Amino acid sequence: MVQSSLASQATRGLLTLMGALTLALPPVLKAAPAAAAPTTLSYSQLLSDVNQGQVRAVVIDPEEDMAKVWLTSQPANSAPLRIPLFDKNTELIQALNNHQVELSIQPENDRGAYVGSLIQIFFILLLLGGLVLILRRSSGNAGQAMGFGKSRARFQMEAKTGIRFEDVAGIEDAKEELQEVVTFLKKPERFTALGAKIPKGVLLIGPPGTGKTLLAKAIAGEAGAPFFSISGSEFVEMFVGVGASRVRDLFKKAKETSPCLIFIDEIDAVGRQRGVGIGGGNDEREQTLNQLLTEMDGFEGNTGIIVIAATNRPDVLDAALLRPGRFDRQITVDLPSYSGRLGILQVHGRNKRLADSVSLEAIAQRTPGFSGADLANLLNEAAILAARRRKESITELELGDAIDRITIGLTLAPLLDGRKKRLIAYHEVGHALMMTLLKHSDPLEKVTILPRSGGIGGFSKPIPQDEDGLVTRAYMLDLVTIYLGGRAAEIEVFGPDEVTLGASQDIRTVAALARQMVVNFGMTDLGFLGVEETDEGMWPKNRPEYSEELAVQIDRQIRQIVQDCYAQARQLVRDCRPLVDRLVDLLLENETLDGDTFRQIVTDYQQQAALVSTPV
Repeated sequence: MVQSSLASQATRGLLTLMGALTLALPPVLKAAPAAAAPTTLSYSQLLSDVNQGQVRAVVIDPEEDMAKVWLTSQPANSAPLRIPLFDKNTELIQALNNHQVELSIQPENDRGAYVGSLIQIFFILLLLGGLVLILRRSSGNAGQAMGFGKSRARFQMEAKTGIRFEDVAGIEDAKEELQEVVTFLKKPERFTALGAKIPKGVLLIGPPGTGKTLLAKAIAGEAGAPFFSISGSEFVEMFVGVGASRVRDLFKKAKETSPCLIFIDEIDAVGRQRGVGIGGGNDEREQTLNQLLTEMDGFEGNTGIIVIAATNRPDVLDAALLRPGRFDRQITVDLPSYSGRLGILQVHGRNKRLADSVSLEAIAQRTPGFSGADLANLLNEAAILAARRRKESITELELGDAIDRITIGLTLAPLLDGRKKRLIAYHEVGHALMMTLLKHSDPLEKVTILPRSGGIGGFSKPIPQDEDGLVTRAYMLDLVTIYLGGRAAEIEVFGPDEVTLGASQDIRTVAALARQMVVNFGMTDLGFLGVEETDEGMWPKNRPEYSEELAVQIDRQIRQIVQDCYAQARQLVRDCRPLVDRLVDLLLENETLDGDTFRQIVTDYQQQAALVSTPV
């Protein structure tokens, strides 16, 4: 009994599973009927069936141009036959009406109307979006127009620049004068008790990169007073009156927070002389300058406001801007001396990993004429070179390469051995030999034949000794001889027919030096002449204001200086020809010779020559 019930349950489960599988099978796997009835008719067959009375009902679908036909022989619930129709079916409709066949037309779905409505709604939304965008932009422009004359100065209630006076080196004189500004902002009673008035304006003058903006940051960091900073170019706009409005707004804000500092960088952009240039100047810039003059020292005072400005073009500033009461003090921030360069290197070398063998004193000695920005860039370039060479610290080699890269150019691939390389070696040895043999020249630092960017095939680099700018006639004559040493070596070794273009820049420099000695420095037999003025600007140079006879004498003196120096250079090369050949061979082998090695070789040669010439 139990077995029969279990069997019956298993049978029912199997049938259920088979039914489920049958339902799950796709239509193609199901058993197809034995004979499928046709689902379509031709148009002519339909007309024939209508005429024979075999059609029960017809439904016409205008969208698909199809007719759904039910024959009298079909069951009531069967699917209709589908017959494609033509554009006009007058014969079919007339036949259906004649035989009283049930005819109906399926209503069309008005999709075109829906699409048209959607397109209209889209354009309406697009138009509304454009109007909203225009209104927003108009409101923004209105706000900008209202604030067009507002000052764009950056304001800090307590300037936290992160820079103090101890971070500024190499310009000690300027720091001492600016210390008074900081003291006045912190303790003004120290000055007012004695009836002293702090200067209203301090103008920092100096070449680019000497630290003018850095000094202003240090003043702000030391004083801790409200600090406004702006560039002179931000005052000037194409619309007349905007710059003056910005000046008024700047000083209005400054008076509300006095005592405070205003720093104007590159003031020459707005403070140029009025009424000069083609067309009489720019009206907008002049109105801005007039407003600045009035705000600094006009009918109403600006007590408690100290204006600090920086420029490297003091010669173009308006005289009214420089008078006492506006910029009372003009502090020159010049290029640093040896001690200044050493201090700057020590400041910027704090965060650099320098090798123990690095001597900052030697680097300061080798970098005359470098500004503070140049020295900072020097240490950064050396750090980059050390990292590229996978070194753990910056060595003397990286510092020397960085100096050469900044002053001369990027090192290129060395030349292949050949006539060109040997000719360049003789040329550079000629320069280096003059530096070593002449008594009044600067000592040689290095000579190399490694090419540099800019078409430089090699160079001989001296170490400048005098930084005060006072040079003697003997020094200038030796300098002319040094420049001519390269051409003299070429002539003595290769002959006049093998002269190259390598001395073209040397010749131009020699001509300029010799001419200055004659017409500006009074270092010749013509006496104390100052007959030539150097014109700057866009206007052409004026004709010299001296006679043709004097011009001929000037040309003769220039020629005489050059010829004497050139003869001296050739004589030195001729007397030391074995030494020159030896130095060239060493230079071709090593590609670079430092000054100490070069001088030692020359000294040894001179001692040997002296022993040979001494009679026994």
